[in-house]
Amino acid sequence: MTRFGRRRMFIAGLAVFTIASMGCALSPDIGTLIAARALQGLGASMVLPLSLTMISAIFPPQQRGKAMGLYLGFTGLATFSGPFIGGVIAEGLDWHWIFWLNLPVGLIVIPLMAWRVDEGVGPNNRFDLAGVVLFTLGSFGIVWALVRGNMAGWGSLEVLSALVLGVTLVIAFVAWEGRAPAPMLPMRFFRLRAFATANPASAAAFASLYGTAFFLAQYFQTVHGEGPLGAGLRLMPWTATLMVCAPIAGRLADRVGERKLVVGGLLLQTIGMGWITLVADTDTGYLELLPALIVGGAGLTMAMPAAQKAVVGAVQPQEIGQASGVFMTLRKFGGVFGISVTVAVFAGVGGYTSAQQFSHGFTAAMGAVTAIAFIGMLIALGIPGRLPHTVVAPSRANAVP
Repeated sequence: MTRFGRRRMFIAGLAVFTIASMGCALSPDIGTLIAARALQGLGASMVLPLSLTMISAIFPPQQRGKAMGLYLGFTGLATFSGPFIGGVIAEGLDWHWIFWLNLPVGLIVIPLMAWRVDEGVGPNNRFDLAGVVLFTLGSFGIVWALVRGNMAGWGSLEVLSALVLGVTLVIAFVAWEGRAPAPMLPMRFFRLRAFATANPASAAAFASLYGTAFFLAQYFQTVHGEGPLGAGLRLMPWTATLMVCAPIAGRLADRVGERKLVVGGLLLQTIGMGWITLVADTDTGYLELLPALIVGGAGLTMAMPAAQKAVVGAVQPQEIGQASGVFMTLRKFGGVFGISVTVAVFAGVGGYTSAQQFSHGFTAAMGAVTAIAFIGMLIALGIPGRLPHTVVAPSRANAVP
């Protein structure tokens, strides 16, 4: 997308997302809502990687960690306020208003981007149509299998067919990219140690994050008897760590290197979620869980900006757009994988018929989250130690006046 102009494509993606949000809010039936949500996903898939690309291109390597920390801090602000605002809307108004909230954001940010951010472009390579088709269809098959596995059954024809087809197409994508004249994803990226280790470590961090988030709110509602608003309020100390700690972690990444923060952060997430696995039950008070939530949240906050910095710092400046796209894609795959695994584990030992049954499933799911974080920590040990950066001054095309 960067070859068509980063600012131009970012604005286009945000416009698509905003229009789709209006479609969600006005949906008369579930079919229309699903279609509008799919369009939202299309817009978000344009916005998210480009936001990381533009930040990485604007700031030189020695300031990139600080910038990414601030970036994640604003992400944390949205995450911090989301459960609370969603709970207020769900209880006091109507669910349609959740989507109307995106309209003023789009109307403010789109002209602000056009006014304040200069255009920037990536390499003007030929468009890799075959690579795009193979990767899109392959990733769709894998995601479909992960999403449908727990509902249709992991051994069902639907899930197995989607999984086999998706994996086959991804393998074909890798083979094609190895010989394509202008690949959308140069396979040589994976020969870079930082790129090859920080990406799966980040995917594990987000798998652990999404798996935790999926069940925590349900735990507070099903076991503690809270409503949507109460559950959102109890999640705030956990999600607030992103807003508070991410800028600090970003600055530390510039000073001490990425590996220490990614490894240490995933270790803290392992400890926090492991503690919840051991103590959570039907009679466990919120204050018994709170320290673990803060420790785990702070750990994820340490790992995320450092992993992002390691990935984009491993490639040349003109390749940051491609690296950011890979990072964001694997991040999303990690989230889907984390939810799928934890739901499968939960379904194996728990259920929704009683608080006790849900509690059993919840602790098992948190055990899976703990294991994923631990595996991610082991992978992160392979990230190179701190290396000196060559200062690359941002070009005028990438500068923000």
